[in-house]
Amino acid sequence: SIELLLKLVPHRETMKQTAIFASLLASAAAFAPTTNKAASSVALSASQFADEVGAQIPLGYWDPLGVMVEGNEAKFELFREVEIVHGRVAMLAMLGQIVTRAGIHFPGSFEGVAYADIPPGLKAFEVMPTGLTADIFATMAFLQCFMRNIEGTGNEFAGDYRNGWIDFGWDTFSDEEKLKKRAIELNNGRAAQMGILGLIVHENLGSNMPIIGQL
Repeated sequence: SIELLLKLVPHRETMKQTAIFASLLASAAAFAPTTNKAASSVALSASQFADEVGAQIPLGYWDPLGVMVEGNEAKFELFREVEIVHGRVAMLAMLGQIVTRAGIHFPGSFEGVAYADIPPGLKAFEVMPTGLTADIFATMAFLQCFMRNIEGTGNEFAGDYRNGWIDFGWDTFSDEEKLKKRAIELNNGRAAQMGILGLIVHENLGSNMPIIGQL
């Protein structure tokens, strides 16, 4: 009967959660090495990067896809710069989520839309005026094209975008303290990337999360 079929069909939210869990298991399986020989080969070939900043407990140097097996210093520096930039953007995104969900907004409005009426997360793009969206992307493009790799300042390492204006006393730190702060930034950026990705997923699922509330 129809009633019996309805009892057998899982709840839609349960099906979503099951699908997400299955995809996570599949992703984890994809990262697992197929043979010990292959794993040893990856570790040996990538050993030149095993002591770089960010290769720390609990994972150490982690390259499950073997991206750097055929890598070189230039390739590693490019990937590290990309990781740092994405981490910084993700940290700003997480901070934006926390601030706006706490009810803190810019005063005033833009093209008739009050900043306080713009929701956090991806739903903001449904409310923001086109001009505000264009301003955001134009600012991002300007920073990416003109505020990096400025000659005569910064550039000590990949992602060092100091422009001679503000550096929070970086030049006064010891080498050990510099490495520690770079490692902290990497870890915070990695955590923020996972965090904002989780919020995006739950926002699309309509989850009701502790502290954050209804997404």
